[in-house]
Amino acid sequence: METKKLLEQRKASTRFMMDEIKHICTTMGKRDPGSEGEKLACEYMAEQMRGYGAEANIEPFKVYPASFMGWIYISMTCFIFAAVAAFFTSLVSIVLLVVGFIPIFLQFIFYTTALDPLYKEKTSHNVTAIKKCKGEVKARVFFNGHPDAVWEWSTNYHCGGRVFIGQVMVDVIGTLYIFATAIYKWVVLGGVGAGLPNGITLILPCVGLIFVPVFFITYFLSDTKTIVDGANDNLTGCYMGIALLKALKENNIELEHTEVGVIISGSEEAGLRGGKAWAKQHKGEYEDVPTIIVSYDTIHDPACLQINTRDLNGLVPADKEGSELFLQACKDIDVPCGVGTVPFGATDCAAFTQGGFRSVGVTGLAHTLERYYHTRLDSFDNLDEQGLENCYAATVAFLNAWDHKYSEE
Repeated sequence: METKKLLEQRKASTRFMMDEIKHICTTMGKRDPGSEGEKLACEYMAEQMRGYGAEANIEPFKVYPASFMGWIYISMTCFIFAAVAAFFTSLVSIVLLVVGFIPIFLQFIFYTTALDPLYKEKTSHNVTAIKKCKGEVKARVFFNGHPDAVWEWSTNYHCGGRVFIGQVMVDVIGTLYIFATAIYKWVVLGGVGAGLPNGITLILPCVGLIFVPVFFITYFLSDTKTIVDGANDNLTGCYMGIALLKALKENNIELEHTEVGVIISGSEEAGLRGGKAWAKQHKGEYEDVPTIIVSYDTIHDPACLQINTRDLNGLVPADKEGSELFLQACKDIDVPCGVGTVPFGATDCAAFTQGGFRSVGVTGLAHTLERYYHTRLDSFDNLDEQGLENCYAATVAFLNAWDHKYSEE
């Protein structure tokens, strides 16, 4: 592949990405999962990719956006009542704590869809675009990003990441303390207990009430009425692949044996729902040749560009060969790229991997909750040109490496 020409033009490709991200942010409204703005962005990007020589299909799917963060209201309510119940009956307090933890594990830890039917249904959209090769297909690469934007994380915007993480940690400590108190009373009193005992069995639940205000404040962790622009998270991921298709078209480059595709996966911010829907809809497809999905999320700081070997709270491994190939591609063109994990939250890389597809995860932010992350500061004027340029160059180099590895076999 004639990568030298594409690398020489990477500044122009980066400017294209920045201009297009600004255009979407300023003309298509808010793009929360299942919204009209998200749909318009998908349609716009699909039409662009058709103009760059790819076949692009828009694929609707059902989504229940409120379910992902809905655990906050269920869990915090249970924890508040558990703190009060600890005065009167250990059993009720323990039951409330267990019930409160169930949606946290289902929705936030494991990103399941178990509670989705409890919430209002909407329609979200994926886009699958493929640029055919000239000869026999021997390899395939998909580049992925999500078009939707998240509800603002109020605590991070107003107080910063340390306070946000501190609030979550106090919630965790509080629930563990109340649980320990209930267990202690159960053991000391030999069962449920009756009335208000004297001494330490009364003092312990009194201390537990200190956590109730924090539980209540957590109701407002996410502001569902404020939708951020999502310029970095994650129009940057969408336009990595689109910019590459554009560059291939404008330079009349057609690969001989490798298909180049782009997946735009909707409703990632609702719990990887687009990635999950895509993997389910396309299960069993693309098994004819080695196929890899490179999933980008929040490409910003050039010092933080990294391959994530594990995703979804560190629970899901990424494709080892693809990750190593991406790292080597970065080294070949002197683009700094680290190795890490997604320790908190998840990207669509995890959804594709769980769905049976080989996937690589690439991010460009510090996983310490930066101030712009999931806040209104994630706007088009907060893009990092060097971060985008480096990642785009790495993308070109990776495509070249994947094409060379399999088309030459």
